[in-house]
Amino acid sequence: MSAVTETPVATVADARKAGDWLLIATALLLCVWVLLPIYLLIVNALSSPDQVTAFPKRFFPSFDLGSLSFFINFAGVARALWNSVLVATLTMILAIGFGAPAGYTLSRFDFPGKGTFRFLVLMTRAFPLPLLALPLAVMFIRTGLDDTAIGLALVHTTLALPFAVLITFSLFSGIPVELEEAAWTLGCTRWQAFRKVTLPLALPGIAASAVFAFTISWNEVFAAAVLTIENRTLTAFLLQSLGESPLYLKFAGGAALVVPALIFIFAVRKYLFAMWGIANR
Repeated sequence: MSAVTETPVATVADARKAGDWLLIATALLLCVWVLLPIYLLIVNALSSPDQVTAFPKRFFPSFDLGSLSFFINFAGVARALWNSVLVATLTMILAIGFGAPAGYTLSRFDFPGKGTFRFLVLMTRAFPLPLLALPLAVMFIRTGLDDTAIGLALVHTTLALPFAVLITFSLFSGIPVELEEAAWTLGCTRWQAFRKVTLPLALPGIAASAVFAFTISWNEVFAAAVLTIENRTLTAFLLQSLGESPLYLKFAGGAALVVPALIFIFAVRKYLFAMWGIANR
């Protein structure tokens, strides 16, 4: 009788253990999937041109900065890098400036067509950018926004805004409205209750949404290549200049594109971790 009752318990324990190992293996596989390309990019960017094409690969780079130095001092790189930072920052500000109020409104107020509005916000991502490239180019030329940072930032904002709206909507929906109502009873206006109660709780999620908008702008290449000529961002500049370049210069350009974004994400990591903590409370 005891053997009969112990068998299901042992089976459940074995299944749970197998599930834990499967979860660990999946997490390790995802880490390798994400980190291995970055590792290879950094190693080759910090290696000499001969070592880039050599086989077998060295585990540690030789820290030869010749390729990076040549790339950074190449004409137009510094300006393209500044354009990328400027456009990504403007995109981040515009996306959060419009997306956060929209997300708060969707989470706190009921109005006719609310569900349809949320669906239409999401459907704006259904239109591929190449389909809109020609009308955008004509409109920008007519309005004088072509080849400008603000014009490109507006395009990038349209790409990032749906995500900003939906992320902040979910974030504000997770903060009980009773907290604001309690602040109202203590004499706060709606704005004061939002600023003193809701905003501090939502700040980590807003920062995460800002990081997402910044990353979308930083990595976008199609609109930057079509709508700019003199004021190209780094992605468009790399697409234009490194197509026929040696392999070691491509690795150097890739590192110059990836590392600033990683530094920015690392700088705001505490807000990302705080949002994860909020999501798990």
